[in-house]
Amino acid sequence: MAWIRYLAYLFGFAIVTALLTQLEAAYPGSLRLQVFVGPLDTLGTSEFSPLETIQLVVLLACGAMMAWVAQYCLQQRPLAILLGGLALACLIRELDYFLDRHVADNFWQVLSAVVAALLIAYAYRNRRRMQIALARSWPSSGLTLLYAGALVLFVFSLLIGHEPLWQSIFGDEYRRSAKTAIEEFIEWIGYALWLIGTIEYTYQAQAAALAEPQPVVRRRRRRGKDRRSS
Repeated sequence: MAWIRYLAYLFGFAIVTALLTQLEAAYPGSLRLQVFVGPLDTLGTSEFSPLETIQLVVLLACGAMMAWVAQYCLQQRPLAILLGGLALACLIRELDYFLDRHVADNFWQVLSAVVAALLIAYAYRNRRRMQIALARSWPSSGLTLLYAGALVLFVFSLLIGHEPLWQSIFGDEYRRSAKTAIEEFIEWIGYALWLIGTIEYTYQAQAAALAEPQPVVRRRRRRGKDRRSS
């Protein structure tokens, strides 16, 4: 039942957030929101934070669910591939520090550009199927939550996490770790909405696939296999 799922979302994310905040309050520095990796590092990084790790797990879970929808819910495949690609792009962005440090400088930007180009090309070539998939799934609580999560991640988090804003507010008392903490917890809100939206979208896609006449589903799967083999 839907209300049970939403209660689980409420308590699940409340517990995780409470554990993270209480951990930092009880053991200052345990969230590792500003780690200096060498004598030449003057800014520090938050990439070793448990909060960042949880965000990566959320993105992997979202990508896996979208891959499942694309595989088994054919009518939603174009939209699922697009949303899964966005999760992959976000994953690459979250790994920017490690990719730049251990692979090549700005390598994450190259990967992100490749993913973005592939998604744009796919969306253009399948624009008609994309419109049909969207028409079949909208209005949808899952897509609404995905949209809300995208607003938080791609608009609100970027604007509120802008360093000059906090330098202006705090002046000489500015501390980068405080700005980073605010930015990371705002991102956590966005990823929470994104995960809930992905789960709800997956439920909806599965329900629509089960409700579809099975002979139609089998014919579509057969056509899909024939196209892949040709």
